[in-house]
Amino acid sequence: MKYELVIGLETHVELNTKSKIFCSCGGHGTGSEPNDCVCPACSGMPGMLPVMNKRVVELAVMAGLMLNCNINRYTTFDKKNYYYPDLPCAYQITQLNHPICTDGCVSLKTSEGTRDIRIKQIHMEEDAGKLVHGGKYSYVDFNRTSVPLIEIVTQPDFRSAEEVVAYLTKLRSMFISGGISECIEGAMRCDVNISVRPEGSAEFGVRSEIKNMSSFEAIDRAIRYEYQRHVNALEFETEELVQETRRFDEVSGKTFAMRNKETEADYRYFPDANLMPIIINDEWLEQIKAAKPDTVDEKAEQYRLAGISEKEIEMLMSNHNISRFLDETVALGCNLKDAAAWILTDCAGILRKDGKTFADLAIAPEKLAAIIKMVDEGKINRGVGKKILVAVVESDVDPVAYCKENGLDQKADTSTIEAVIDKVLAANAQAIEDYKNGKTKAKQALFGACMKELRGTADPALISELLENKLG
Repeated sequence: MKYELVIGLETHVELNTKSKIFCSCGGHGTGSEPNDCVCPACSGMPGMLPVMNKRVVELAVMAGLMLNCNINRYTTFDKKNYYYPDLPCAYQITQLNHPICTDGCVSLKTSEGTRDIRIKQIHMEEDAGKLVHGGKYSYVDFNRTSVPLIEIVTQPDFRSAEEVVAYLTKLRSMFISGGISECIEGAMRCDVNISVRPEGSAEFGVRSEIKNMSSFEAIDRAIRYEYQRHVNALEFETEELVQETRRFDEVSGKTFAMRNKETEADYRYFPDANLMPIIINDEWLEQIKAAKPDTVDEKAEQYRLAGISEKEIEMLMSNHNISRFLDETVALGCNLKDAAAWILTDCAGILRKDGKTFADLAIAPEKLAAIIKMVDEGKINRGVGKKILVAVVESDVDPVAYCKENGLDQKADTSTIEAVIDKVLAANAQAIEDYKNGKTKAKQALFGACMKELRGTADPALISELLENKLG
């Protein structure tokens, strides 16, 4: 019998804010030592009340707009009750009854074609602390407590591990480019809900949830393992499937049971009376829309219209830093397609020669723009521009100053070029004789000698024309 894999995702994304969601402590990564970024509010001291961070709402709305969601103008917070050592209040402030975004959709492109994944909702919530296990003891670090999160909940629309990874990759690219999240290690975590059913069946199978996964490679491996475990249980009765929460062990490549899967009733949700409802009016929503950057799909279409190839677009979309570098260079007055060629061909070649990658590219967009403009204005030719680029990438020199100091600016003075040609002809009598005897390659040798003498700074077309006249 053939079986179909059914997957839904709950993706937690840490928001890029300067402070936590309900207090003024710094966001994730602020604390350098355990528990040094904690206040009475986020550590759950009695009598302390939460104060909403406005920026969290704006970033959540922006994420909803990127994922084509409906933005709910009336949104509230609820308390999710459970006890765990890293949750100081014994409840998490989250959203259940009135989440901020609902009914979205994101389009995916995989080897199987293009299909849409429905977004059930996006809601805001606070993060929990972190347990650190060492020796005979376990310790609690509350630095992460109350760091703002959004949780993106999909419908069970995924049918393969490839689709899941494509979705998470696109989400990551969207949120980094939009300034919503840095999506660094631990700042984007995913709960994968998996079930398997006979192909063609409309009913869902028994669901397993794999918790807190951040590595795309591990997610891919976990899904493939869990699919086979479910199929073996259904086909060969190797075990009884139960609804449960599991963890993935990267060393063995297997999942292991943690606990029975909780239901909504287990958390005893109720409205948080300490936080007033949030009303998003037309003016505020329009401000957020105006600040929203282009989505990944919109940016790819811009590149496509500029004549950039699909392979190059894929490279740009997979590396946000390079895409941002390109956009910043273009914003300085450079042609989009031309600037892309400088980055993806010339910069990449220089880095590759030194065994480096785009992650090592530290050139400022202003410096690349200066080189491109010098070429466009005819001050230098493309070859000289690349020489200057090598110096900029390797030594971070000022391109304009480097050009002047090394005499690399375009020598358009005809008399200077003619003097060099005369010098080259005087030193290469045999080449002149060969040319007169019909050996056309001799002219190329003379041309190369002139270019070398001028250090590649003169217009090649002008050199060729003047050389032809001299030889004639």
